[in-house]
Amino acid sequence: MSKTKTDKSRDQASQDQEDLGAAGSQLSTAPVDELSAAPGLGVIGWARWFWRQLTSMRVALLLLLLLSLGAIPGSLIPQTGADLNKVDDFRKAHKTLSPIYDKLGLFHVYSSVWFSAIYILLFVSLIGCIVPRTWQFVGQLRGRPPGAPKRLTRLPAYTTWRTNADPEQVREAALALLKKRRFRAHVAGDAVAAEKGYVRELGNLVFHIALIVLLVAFASGQLYKSDGTKLVVEGDGFSNALAQYDDFKSGSLFQTDDLVPFSFDLKTFTGTYEVSGPNKGTPRTYQAKIDYSVGAYGRQKSTTIKVNEPLHIGDAKVYLVSHGYAPVITVRDGKGKKVFQDAVPLLPLDGNVTSNGVVKVMDGYKNAQGKSEQLGFQAFFVPTFDPKAGTMLSQFPALVNPLLAVNAYHGDLGVNAGIPQSVYQLDKTHMKAFKDSKGQLLKKLLQPGDTMTLPNGAGSITFEKDIKEWAGFEIVQEPGSGWALGGALAAIFGLAASLFIQRRRVWVRAVRGADGVTVVEMAGLGRSESAKVPEELGDLAGILYDQAPGAPDPDDDPSESSDTPVVPAEGAEK
Repeated sequence: MSKTKTDKSRDQASQDQEDLGAAGSQLSTAPVDELSAAPGLGVIGWARWFWRQLTSMRVALLLLLLLSLGAIPGSLIPQTGADLNKVDDFRKAHKTLSPIYDKLGLFHVYSSVWFSAIYILLFVSLIGCIVPRTWQFVGQLRGRPPGAPKRLTRLPAYTTWRTNADPEQVREAALALLKKRRFRAHVAGDAVAAEKGYVRELGNLVFHIALIVLLVAFASGQLYKSDGTKLVVEGDGFSNALAQYDDFKSGSLFQTDDLVPFSFDLKTFTGTYEVSGPNKGTPRTYQAKIDYSVGAYGRQKSTTIKVNEPLHIGDAKVYLVSHGYAPVITVRDGKGKKVFQDAVPLLPLDGNVTSNGVVKVMDGYKNAQGKSEQLGFQAFFVPTFDPKAGTMLSQFPALVNPLLAVNAYHGDLGVNAGIPQSVYQLDKTHMKAFKDSKGQLLKKLLQPGDTMTLPNGAGSITFEKDIKEWAGFEIVQEPGSGWALGGALAAIFGLAASLFIQRRRVWVRAVRGADGVTVVEMAGLGRSESAKVPEELGDLAGILYDQAPGAPDPDDDPSESSDTPVVPAEGAEK
């Protein structure tokens, strides 16, 4: 072979490769992720180089991995925003690690500088990837599929046959067939160009946009969220104001005006339990019936809050999270004057609602000498007492045989010092215990209706027959929760579309040969190798062949011709 022929062959191969590249272009809007050389254009050059690196797919995946790794210590190490007491306990137990964790910001991971930096860089990287890809995709939708390559035989899926039908008829039939199969198709020269599967790229873009929505929702949820708890006794109510909460924490940008205005009254709490079997004592029904209203002048409505079935009011959710008992206690002075009567909520200690708490009489009490004093009672309550058990522990969570154990103190509770103290704990620093006739701490077991008399005419305490129940509510306000849910669903559907839908192109060329017989060529090309493109091309070729039946080859004997077409194998040339 001469050198001239060799050069011509190389030029032809190069031209064919360029032609095939044009036919397969724009099957995806994904940027070409390649390592770029160090810039040499000063500050602007370095800025462009940094931007290309930041918006590359490689860096976006790296930042997503770093964000996932950064969230691990936030799940394993106690966080100040979630439970400050656990953080304090961790510091006491780990004297060496705690200073290191403080410097690294591991006790407040999600608001730390390094986590915020990763978060912001990932946010910018995703936007830098999505914006140009979106414009490119819009341009592809507004354009038309590219024309057919000069040599369709170079495509991975190919077939051809000869027919007596006119080329125009074949192209018209092919155009109608492809449009019927939901291809975007048009006639380009002597061929029909068609494309399908744009939903794949749309799903890819939706997936990345959904990630941005999730990041924004997560950030807004952390910055503007609020989370508080409130214990409400039957017959009492709650108004969504900061001063009403027992415990409250919020994001750094939260304002008290952001609280959703509503209020509710707890009418009744209902709890039923398994009475026998291995699940004895397990709750069957846990629900709180309330009357609530939205706004200052909202119409009152009734509803029932159950476990995992919160009350939704705007951006706020009211969850039922705990339950206990509030025995009604009456305290009288030595003259029989009632100085205290109220339902006192006690905190559960176990699954059978063994509870303890404190009764504090702060005002209105005078001892036998007429001197003003304060009283404090430690209370231990069991809803179901069993004498045979030999222990002061409840045997069942329901009110079967309630019993209240109390002991009494008098003096100064310390509440007038202005120092906050727990309503469930008794400061005995300036208190003296009441003694019985034997000089021991005065204490007594009370059944509903029983009274314990204090010595030396100091008064009495009565355990009333009316035992109320209380319910603990958690009021959560997360403005970005709806967006987060929508972003998660969109990400799932977008990812599914990008994985299971293939973008592909089909060309049908029909030209009249030298002998006057029309030659039909069909070829298909997908973004990646898949058996779906050849299968789909074969299906389309079979339908089109029925409309433009094959003609015998020039060298065939007419007497031996058959109506059955001979379709060449994939990639065969004529």
